[in-house]
Amino acid sequence: MVRKNGLTLTDVLVTVVIALVFAFIYSIWGGVYTALEPLGLHLNQLLYGMWFIAAVVAYLIIRKPGVALIAEFAAASGETIVMLQFDVMLIVYGLIQGLACEIVFAVVKYKSTSLMVAVAAGVAAALSTLPLDWYYGYLGQLATWNLLLMFGFRVLSGALIAGGLAHLLYQGLKGTGVLKLVGQKATADEGL
Repeated sequence: MVRKNGLTLTDVLVTVVIALVFAFIYSIWGGVYTALEPLGLHLNQLLYGMWFIAAVVAYLIIRKPGVALIAEFAAASGETIVMLQFDVMLIVYGLIQGLACEIVFAVVKYKSTSLMVAVAAGVAAALSTLPLDWYYGYLGQLATWNLLLMFGFRVLSGALIAGGLAHLLYQGLKGTGVLKLVGQKATADEGL
């Protein structure tokens, strides 16, 4: 049997289903994130990594080029639908975050499902938000210590939530055996 390296219809459908699940979670997560804002010191940034998780989970399950980008784009688009409020910037953020994850996965040639690769993708997605936040936000007005604290928490969240939690979800699904039906088959490089 010939192994297909490109995306199949099943890969795309599974990716979109993952994205839609996370779109719903993202819309709920916004309330939790906002609830922490009044506490100050950017503590809400410790939750920011949830908005990158769809790309990492989809990649870990399917491990093919383009999956992370599709997942983040679909999750961001789906979030606007769930919230009944179209937001172009939300979709742009999703595309940039998905692209940042794709770069990490391309470096490992879409073969590794290690925790370190998942964490690196979460960190890359967090870092990818800096230029957009700088351009569209108020970051230029923040004191240096405040800016470092904000992005330090965001990067930590990207590592722990988008990386660590995504990897835990993947390991849990893998343990059920359901992942034998989708994505790439296990390879010797899987632990890289």
